[in-house]
Amino acid sequence: MAMSANINIMIKAARAAGRSLSKDFREVENLQVSMKGAGDFVSKADFAAEEIIKEQLMDARPTYGWVGEETGNIDGQDPTRRWIVDPLDGTTNFLHGMPHWAVSIALEHKGKIVSGVVYDPTKDEMFFAEKGQGAWMNESRLRVSGRRRLIECVFATGIPFATRGDLPATLQDLARLMPTCSGVRRWGSASLDLAYVAAGRYDGFWERALKTWDMAGGLIIAQEAGAFVEPLNPEGDILIDGEVICANELIFEKFAKIIRNQ
Repeated sequence: MAMSANINIMIKAARAAGRSLSKDFREVENLQVSMKGAGDFVSKADFAAEEIIKEQLMDARPTYGWVGEETGNIDGQDPTRRWIVDPLDGTTNFLHGMPHWAVSIALEHKGKIVSGVVYDPTKDEMFFAEKGQGAWMNESRLRVSGRRRLIECVFATGIPFATRGDLPATLQDLARLMPTCSGVRRWGSASLDLAYVAAGRYDGFWERALKTWDMAGGLIIAQEAGAFVEPLNPEGDILIDGEVICANELIFEKFAKIIRNQ
């Protein structure tokens, strides 16, 4: 498959960050079980991975802007393009030694995501897509599932934790959806949830209160694999509102009506 220079740069940076995080991940089980010690360790691993990505991307494209979870915003000389990076999506999984987390990198052009990479180092699965070029996982072309009946479908979401205010809405979503489907998963990494929709592993996904870097890379992968991707509020904006719903075309309308409570 032919890939652009930008996608090659993104894949290289994601793999480099993945190697760094994988080395740190092997040390997690040796940490004392204390929130402070383990949390500090993961913060350092997260920041180090972002620095690796930042150095590689900004060296290759010094005029582009940047927004990263750990290092914030940098305005570029080119105001139309910026990198959007989450070096470790699934931090809680990482902290607990659970092998389900990812590196997410997206390229935004004139307010639209045009390229995305989501890399799962523990499984060596590299999901990537460019606008108009389809979606891929390693050497395989991705396509959303072809399931037509909700009762056969498995969905994914994020269940709010601690003091997040969207817990009641999500519990109401689950109460409406779960009697109609085959199951709902909460695996703790929005970027991988979107990539799994692209791969047909999930039939749909929705979540509220996401940050731009949580989903930017996964959005275009899902879209290029054939998923319908919309804001939860049809009049909203996914990247601004931090709310998204997506599914294969065959079930999207039924799924969206349930989640939107229409």
